[in-house]
Amino acid sequence: MSATARFRALHGAPGAFLMPNAWDAGSARILAGHGFPALATSSGACANVLGKLDGHVTREEALAHARAMVEAVDVPVSADLEKGFGDAPEDVAETIRRAAAIGLAGGSIEDASGDRDQPIYDLAHAAERVAAAAEAARASGFVLTARAENFLHGRADLDDTIRRLQALEKAGADVLFAPGLPTLEAVRAVCSAVTKPVSFMVAIPEKSFTVAELREAGVRRISFATSLYRAAMAGLIAAAAEIRDHGTFGYLERSARSADLAKFMKDG
Repeated sequence: MSATARFRALHGAPGAFLMPNAWDAGSARILAGHGFPALATSSGACANVLGKLDGHVTREEALAHARAMVEAVDVPVSADLEKGFGDAPEDVAETIRRAAAIGLAGGSIEDASGDRDQPIYDLAHAAERVAAAAEAARASGFVLTARAENFLHGRADLDDTIRRLQALEKAGADVLFAPGLPTLEAVRAVCSAVTKPVSFMVAIPEKSFTVAELREAGVRRISFATSLYRAAMAGLIAAAAEIRDHGTFGYLERSARSADLAKFMKDG
């Protein structure tokens, strides 16, 4: 079975599956080695790995980053494709075609414009962009996720978010996603308002819930944005601060006690 077929089947299975976001080929291998059935990229983590800010990575850079992960693991990989690296529907369609060509099993397109004055595309244009992406995805079976970004851009309007998700579903999205939903009640409302699988992002303190709670609310897929990358970088910062401030190397003992990391470094 192809990666795209396996990825699509995961969304139809009972319950919710976990899809951690890796930040390079090595972290992808670690996560796949822990038995997760699919992985994702993170635009923020990708940008940071390249020494850039989120939103400042080119399409070529993002796809090269994703390709390295695809080639490193056997599980399906889905990409955070931001707004599709262009405003026009044709730009988004080209991004999807190129993403499918490098072996990605899926990817997400958001309705955030990157324009500070008008951060969210108007709904008609957002739906047109998703329709173009869906048409491009159809030939390969690429699993298209459409993101409604209201809650990440100061528009805490659940009713409008649901209307947007319903329109994006009608435009052809396979999976729906509204990052930043504030409560489990909001998550339930979104899940009950659409018929396609809903993805949830664990990453925001006090707006991240347990796997059991999310499954009960109707979520079918759980991703982690930059949170695992931040956890790894927190370890790096703590080790660097220990060396600089104390001249000790306790981090060596802490890392040596990680049997999983030791095995990866030996076998990887």
